[in-house]
Amino acid sequence: MKLRRAVFFGVVAAVFAAAGLFAADANPTNETVTSPPVYVPDLTHSGDPLPDGVVAWNSLMQTTNATADQDFVRFAFGFTNISPVSVTILSAHASCGCTQPELPTPLPWTIPPGGDGEFGASVNLQGKSGTMIKWVTVSTDKGSKNLYFRITILPRVVPVLTDADRAHGVEMAKADRQAVFKDDCATCHAKPGAGKYGKALYDAVCGICHEGENRATMVPDLHNLKTPTNDEFWRTWTAHGKAGSLMPAFSTAEGGPLTDMQIASVVLYLNTYIPSQPVPAMTNATPAK
Repeated sequence: MKLRRAVFFGVVAAVFAAAGLFAADANPTNETVTSPPVYVPDLTHSGDPLPDGVVAWNSLMQTTNATADQDFVRFAFGFTNISPVSVTILSAHASCGCTQPELPTPLPWTIPPGGDGEFGASVNLQGKSGTMIKWVTVSTDKGSKNLYFRITILPRVVPVLTDADRAHGVEMAKADRQAVFKDDCATCHAKPGAGKYGKALYDAVCGICHEGENRATMVPDLHNLKTPTNDEFWRTWTAHGKAGSLMPAFSTAEGGPLTDMQIASVVLYLNTYIPSQPVPAMTNATPAK
């Protein structure tokens, strides 16, 4: 009898235990999953002027000089959040396409109270001259600020050549007409044309020989050519030059410094401002009797 009761209660216990398992499977525990809050920037004041007392800048206007053959110039702006709350940089936009902000971190960039940072900006100087003023507009959740930089591109220093220097240059060009684009000669004959087109390019790399005050006798005066000219004439001479002469090939495909687009701009300028000269008609003189 005792054995039967033990077996009976054991079976009942097993049934209740199984029922409990099924109930647990049927009613799983709903655990609360927490995720970090998603940052949503406050754009309410991003277009407003940044009030004083929020961010201290190392400079609002930076100035620098650049050499005539310098391709880029870079600036660095430092700042400190002097407000009692965090400040978030939302964007940084340049005043033109040649200026590029360089931020060290993806945006938005949140700076805590007392925190500081630095970012840069680069300006492409190719084809530029004189004095330029550029800026970067920094927008934050507290307002926007323009940071300015002034760049003065110094005039190119043209070396003064002696007669001996010119004679040496002519001999070098006779041996290799592309020599004017190499070593020290490139300073006057190649680098000044970087980023230039049309008249500016002609003055920089063509006029230095053809319009020079001390134009060599073997360098033709383009304003008084004795042969008709047209687009193809100017393009052939500019791109390919002439083997066996001092005229180099300006095309990059032949070791020169000019792209096809630059050559096309020079051709357009030459054909427009140095028009073809009429060829004098041949006359048959009648011998005197």
